[in-house]
Amino acid sequence: MHSSVFRLVSHRKEFPMSQLIQRRVFLMTLAASSAVVGTEVRAQAMVDEKDAQAAALGYVADAKRVDAKKYPKFAASQNCANCALYQAKGDKAGGCPLFAGKQVAGAGWCSAWAKKP
Repeated sequence: MHSSVFRLVSHRKEFPMSQLIQRRVFLMTLAASSAVVGTEVRAQAMVDEKDAQAAALGYVADAKRVDAKKYPKFAASQNCANCALYQAKGDKAGGCPLFAGKQVAGAGWCSAWAKKP
């Protein structure tokens, strides 16, 4: 058997060694990138209420602390977990497109709150 050709006995096909190496590298890269993406999702930092974007939107990690005089449209039933922008289901924290790369508290609130459809 030639060194640049690998024979798969079960399929009775011959594949060039370079093609098999490329496939192996692709699968290893795919597995590694999946692990990294999964780790990044779990390791996202929480939004700091003092962050410029958070302060501009009136974000608080606990909706019970919302200043109702400053935000008259706030209702006690509103929180991040029932907002249309919240990207988690029932979790204590989840992503929000307004705070890219960070998580908001499910019990939190900001002035961009929108009712889920």
